[in-house]
Amino acid sequence: MNVGIVGSTGYGGVELHRLLSNHPAVDECILYSSSLKGDSYAGQYPHLTGLTSGRIREIQIDEMKELDAVFLAVPAGISKEMTPKLLDGKAKVIDLSGDLRLEDPKEYEDWYKGGAADPAVLKEAVYGLTECNQGAIKEADLIANPGCFPTASLLALAPLIQNKLIKPDSIIIDAKTGLSGAGRKPSLSGHFSETQENLRIYKVHEHQHTPEIEQQLKRWDADTGPITFSTHLIPMTRGIMATVYCDLQKEKTTGELHEEYLRFYSGSPFVRIRPIGEYPGTKEVFGTNFCDIAIKADSRTGRVTIVSVIDNLIKGAAGQAVQNMNLLFGHEETAGLHYYPIYP
Repeated sequence: MNVGIVGSTGYGGVELHRLLSNHPAVDECILYSSSLKGDSYAGQYPHLTGLTSGRIREIQIDEMKELDAVFLAVPAGISKEMTPKLLDGKAKVIDLSGDLRLEDPKEYEDWYKGGAADPAVLKEAVYGLTECNQGAIKEADLIANPGCFPTASLLALAPLIQNKLIKPDSIIIDAKTGLSGAGRKPSLSGHFSETQENLRIYKVHEHQHTPEIEQQLKRWDADTGPITFSTHLIPMTRGIMATVYCDLQKEKTTGELHEEYLRFYSGSPFVRIRPIGEYPGTKEVFGTNFCDIAIKADSRTGRVTIVSVIDNLIKGAAGQAVQNMNLLFGHEETAGLHYYPIYP
């Protein structure tokens, strides 16, 4: 396979390069950028010195259309313009931005503060939450890769809401993320002096991943109401922890719920259900495509707490994109992805 990465100089792009360069089915990984044409990749990322001689190419739609797959690791607003130009070619497109995730153009305009993609393109896009949408992904030409927060949150909730074990109007998601989720471009909010030894909530009731989570929950249970979703910035590089709270429909023990999760994810190689009483930390999935989940019922309140952790750059972006590529082309789901976590 020959694949291309648009936005190759961002954090998501360099992780795609790392994964695809070690993928058994990938022969060539071509790097594209709108601003750094001709630069050496190792010049942008010195940790690749001696490992790659690749140079960054100017974006060339006609060339990209003839590749097997094109990954769009670009900010919101770019993919919606580029994707229609690619769809009449050979390449399958996997979009890591938020442009194609929301079915309703009005919701995109409200939450992303910009014009939505062409409705025909939105209709063609398949939501790439790999563990829960494999049949549609395998038949797709265009994948809307989920956001990092939605990946952690939806995998935490899927067994409960699909089996109608919780009250769908009671969901509260309290999520924390590392700094790499904001991208490589410098900003005041990512400045060391502003973030070190600091914990900050941001985008209160305004985070653009809110409608994405709600949309998928409603696909699973039409009675799902608006959720409460809060995001916080943690002074670490990688990782997301989503702590989810909801009311049970009827009393269930932790053991019963744990068994439900084990059954639900029995065929999912990248979801690890932790033993009862053991709660995951972000370091335990660092550098991998794993999502680790723990669950505990509270008989006193009738609620359940789910803890879900991922590496936001891998399972929350590049890793899930490669996982979806594997399904699209009939490879083993774990191809190029079965790394041990980096620890400590």
